[in-house]
Amino acid sequence: MSDPYERLAAALDALPNGFPRTPGGKEIQILRKLFSPEEAFLISHLGRELEMPAAIASRVELPPEQVASRLKALAKRGMVWLDLDRQARSWRFRLAPFVVGVYEASLELMDHDLAHLVEDYMAEGGAAGIMGPEPALSRVVPGRHALPTEWVLPYEDVVQILEKSRSFSVRDCICRVQRDQLGRKCDFPIHNCLTFSGFGRPPGPKDISRAEALALLDECEEVGLVHTVSNVVRDLYYVCNCCGCCCGILRGITERGIQHSVARASYLAVVDSQGCTGCLNCIQRCQVGAIRGVDGIAVVDSERCIGCGLCVTGCAAGAVSLQKRPDWEAIHPPETFADWEHQRLHHRRVTGEE
Repeated sequence: MSDPYERLAAALDALPNGFPRTPGGKEIQILRKLFSPEEAFLISHLGRELEMPAAIASRVELPPEQVASRLKALAKRGMVWLDLDRQARSWRFRLAPFVVGVYEASLELMDHDLAHLVEDYMAEGGAAGIMGPEPALSRVVPGRHALPTEWVLPYEDVVQILEKSRSFSVRDCICRVQRDQLGRKCDFPIHNCLTFSGFGRPPGPKDISRAEALALLDECEEVGLVHTVSNVVRDLYYVCNCCGCCCGILRGITERGIQHSVARASYLAVVDSQGCTGCLNCIQRCQVGAIRGVDGIAVVDSERCIGCGLCVTGCAAGAVSLQKRPDWEAIHPPETFADWEHQRLHHRRVTGEE
């Protein structure tokens, strides 16, 4: 395989997240937009294991110092992942998946052509190949005002997640930026993709305080956006605030028939038909079309409900509540990202979705 882009596409698809080939070959065109041939050649030799530059250098026949320099530059762009080996006092590198990873890092490169390429790629089978396998890439956490505090598990409590972090930053939502290039139809705000870390760092231009981060989440709930996080218990580092018309993950449900493209929270919206006034504001706020009006009363589709609680916080009559799903319906996320990758690879192999 001499073409570096073909090699890189294969390396990305070998990751648990997946990057499947499609009949139209849009995946190769995407990679050509994102990487130079030299960059594609270099990172096509990476995998999901963190490695020292010297090990990578032996495969690409370049000096370790040059490999380290190039990979640091790519890591700064978010196109590869790195981690500091404190004992060896050296950076280690691994290939970032396409989603969640390279696609999100393409924010500043997202122009009209790239937006159409990504859209076509997802429509031609990319979405099914990336979002179909389990465990799902992301999971829903309920709104902070939608549940009694004593019900919320630590890994579902967005406030507790942020309380454990020390640094916070906010950036534009890549999905809405992409949809802007295609003619976005919603008017949800763009600047609300939240990342955070348990480590302190020198302040940057995108940084905000913890109080501002919590206020941002409240604003997102108020306008009707779903909180999603990485589908693991530990080491969370982002909260996306998603709409069903732009978010690639939620569009798996709303447009592409991928029922489990996001791992739902372990709750179900329940409507008190006696208390429902028929305003049907909950239908407007539901981002996955799980509520419909029947004779002027809101009715929830339990199979489609993702347990976000937006219907609860938007019901002025207090007629909607979140109830725990039965234990046999509860979805428990993998403990760590390594666990998630192991389960995901196993599922892809068993189902032939590699």
